[in-house]
Amino acid sequence: MLITAYVLAIVLDVFVLFIGVRFLLAPQAAAAGYGVPAKKEGDAAYLTVKGLRDSGYGILGLALLAFAGAHAEAWFMLVAALLPLGDTAIVLRNGGTKATAFGIHFATAVIVLISAALLFAA
Repeated sequence: MLITAYVLAIVLDVFVLFIGVRFLLAPQAAAAGYGVPAKKEGDAAYLTVKGLRDSGYGILGLALLAFAGAHAEAWFMLVAALLPLGDTAIVLRNGGTKATAFGIHFATAVIVLISAALLFAA
């Protein structure tokens, strides 16, 4: 179970890092994938903030796992699950589809909570 907990945590952290880098390098495509397409003009700050936020959380998660261990990573995952829950609401409130809101963001929150539970049990 320890290996599963660590692998899932690493995959989630790397995935969030990838999403952040994508927002920095291909912001329009990343925003469309998020579920709320960005305006061609005027959304540069939103896209950059999203990219930095996600990149930072991915790096923080990896650092916690490497240097503080499973218990610290579990607390991080528990708190970090609030972000995709918030993303679910953002997509729904801004004209995104329910499929994107629940199939991507809400599902991500559930997986992050599963990761937290596995890490607490490890």
